[in-house]
Amino acid sequence: MECTQVCICSCLRKATRAVTQAYDEMMRPIGLRVTQLGALSVMAQKGPMTMTQLAEESVTDRTTLTRNLRLLEKREFIVIKKGKDQRQRNLEVTQKGRHILAKARPIWEKAQKNLLKQVGREHLDRLVTDLCRMVSLVRS
Repeated sequence: MECTQVCICSCLRKATRAVTQAYDEMMRPIGLRVTQLGALSVMAQKGPMTMTQLAEESVTDRTTLTRNLRLLEKREFIVIKKGKDQRQRNLEVTQKGRHILAKARPIWEKAQKNLLKQVGREHLDRLVTDLCRMVSLVRS
């Protein structure tokens, strides 16, 4: 099939949903979704940040991000504080959040290894490179 006949967005979203479901299934025992793990990981690595910074870093719209962050806040994995501006929200990972990250790490690594085994190192490396390039090109 020619590229002009395939919806790139639809193909990417299907692939993303399938991969997300595989990771989520592995994370189920600790009650964390891979999207939540991603947000927690970014906040833990970068330190306190605003919701806008996290949205930009994760290429996530604020509505989706707000919903995920409320769940993390409810489970006390993060704290959300008002910023200088009434609209600004500051985010920080709690000790409980760091603990769940430590529990999630080996599960995430196993999910990574499973995907690598299914797809193959060379193909996966090429795919990741191409996808990172696509993000950069589309966002510029």
